[in-house]
Amino acid sequence: MIAVELQNLAKRYGRKQVLKDVSLTVESGDFMVVFGLPASGKSVLVRLLTGLEAPDQGRVILRGADVSKLSAGERNIGYVPQSFALYPHFTVRQNISYPLDLARVPKAEIEPEVQRVAGLLGIQDLLDRKPDQLSGGQKQRVAIARGLIKRTDIYVLDDPLVGLDFKLRERLIDDLKRTQELLKVTFIYTTSDAVESLMLASKIAVLDAGEIVECGAPEALYANPQRVQTMHHVAFPQANLTPGMLRQQSGELLVETPLACMKFDGERPEKPFGDVQVGVRPEHIRIGAPSADGWLTHQAKVLLREDLGGEEIVYLDVNGVVLTTVLRSDDQTQQHVEIDQVVRISIPPQQMVVFQEGRRIGVCKVSE
Repeated sequence: MIAVELQNLAKRYGRKQVLKDVSLTVESGDFMVVFGLPASGKSVLVRLLTGLEAPDQGRVILRGADVSKLSAGERNIGYVPQSFALYPHFTVRQNISYPLDLARVPKAEIEPEVQRVAGLLGIQDLLDRKPDQLSGGQKQRVAIARGLIKRTDIYVLDDPLVGLDFKLRERLIDDLKRTQELLKVTFIYTTSDAVESLMLASKIAVLDAGEIVECGAPEALYANPQRVQTMHHVAFPQANLTPGMLRQQSGELLVETPLACMKFDGERPEKPFGDVQVGVRPEHIRIGAPSADGWLTHQAKVLLREDLGGEEIVYLDVNGVVLTTVLRSDDQTQQHVEIDQVVRISIPPQQMVVFQEGRRIGVCKVSE
């Protein structure tokens, strides 16, 4: 069953077109993450979906019914805003129960619901406190609980973990994923964080400059991105991108980059010449490891190391091109490095993805 369908939504503010012909289908029970960089249009999309604003064009379909002309209150959506927005003079219990109080739910039914969502988020011992007695993470849990207490099957969470430290976000990510699975409801969750997207989503919709450029399961988007925005941003660390040029020589297509000139592997594009971008993921750049015949090899200088515990992010200078790679602590095939050290790197060409005008057209080919 389709829980939410957005059809050709558009929104303009003055001369600025914020959303352009956005269409998206969310099935019942999905954890749909709408990923986009800041200013991509995520919050505007949330306002149109929840009924806080009206689109200039397009329709919002909920549970099979067109709700485009209904108010926010009539759409029956649970909403967790980006800001905590807790009432300072209310207790945690009163903050959480507020949506049910507004809906005039009998008081005898409210307390069990408060206990239920407080239990899901581990805040039962905070119910009698005031917001000024809570930490930032505790306030965020209360805000999430208040959104989840609404009696509905569709919840919209607008970047709810923004600004929290990494460890706290990790814990809340686990809480949210478990909560959605227990409730068996539909979550639509916006974020500009790639890690959140990959950890939470059953599907990811990539919003870029007001358009959804790609949508699919996280594993599929990561393994086979069709748009350069998806490859570059829906990853941690971000994929490396280098400029390139597609040209023909002796009947073959070649990809010229600052790293090398390689053969092109893919269906012949409509425009077999001109500017391209070539992407390669950090884990496919190997330091000091054995390389196969035809792999691209270079000398590189180590610029910076970021120790993340189980792995290191290493920044390299290859003839003026800065590349990022990842060294796992348990990977014995790669050389561990120091800053300013000169190392040998190798890259399999088939892992170098070629994009033309933002769209994937092929990969590079191992030299024969």
